Amino acid sequence: MKHPRFFSIFCLLTGMLPPIFSKECYFCEITASARCPSTKMVCGDDEDCFEGQGAAMGVSLIKNKGCTRAINCGKEQPVSYMGVTYSLVTNCCQGDMCNTAQAITAPSLFLQLLFTGMILLSLL
Repeated sequence: MKHPRFFSIFCLLTGMLPPIFSKECYFCEITASARCPSTKMVCGDDEDCFEGQGAAMGVSLIKNKGCTRAINCGKEQPVSYMGVTYSLVTNCCQGDMCNTAQAITAPSLFLQLLFTGMILLSLL
C-alpha cells in the first residue's frame, strides 16, 4: 500500500478500528416527567444502552435510561415507582450515547464523509 498512514487515519476517523474506550450511555432515574434529565455513564463490556418506558393503569407513563445487559433488552419487567407497580419495557440500542431523546443523534453520513474527505485532503 502506498500510503499506510493515510489508511490508518481514515480508519480512525470513520470508526472502522475497534473501540479504544468503553461505551457511554445517557442515564436518568425513573421519572414521570416528559423530560428525562440525563447524565453520562460508562457501561460494562457486556452492556448496551437502553431507554425504558413503563405504563400502569390510570397513571402517567414513566421512563428511564442507562446501561443494561443485553439479555434484558426488549423484556417487560415490573418496577415500583411512587407506590405504583409499572410494566417497564427496556428498548436497547448499540453505540455510544445512542439512547438520547433527540431525533438527530449524529451528523448524516454525507456530512461525515464530507468532513473526513476534507481532513484527508488536507493531509496530502
